[in-house]
Amino acid sequence: MCEKHIDKFKEERERLNEIVMKYAGMEIKRFYSLDSQVYREGALPAKTKELMGLVASLVLRCDDCIKYHIIRCNEEGINDKELEEALAVGLVVGGSITIPHLRRTLQAWDELKKT
Repeated sequence: MCEKHIDKFKEERERLNEIVMKYAGMEIKRFYSLDSQVYREGALPAKTKELMGLVASLVLRCDDCIKYHIIRCNEEGINDKELEEALAVGLVVGGSITIPHLRRTLQAWDELKKT
């Protein structure tokens, strides 16, 4: 994944979210609000929460979620060692089936670090 792909992902995500919000009722809007609130600074730092989101996404094998959280981890200043330890937890919990997603996660991380 190159920066161009990451930018494309961000643009597509924003475009699709606009469509969702066009049709969204109270329940969907509340879920979206809760999702954004959960990752804010609190008792746990935002960077810790983003790592948690990334690990959960890896275990669930959601590539879109992984892309989103790896971008957010980069924005929150996660370093290589923090990322590696978090992904190791995801690999242990999720097992070898997560390895293809782990590869793509680290490819995206590599590309984000080049910017």
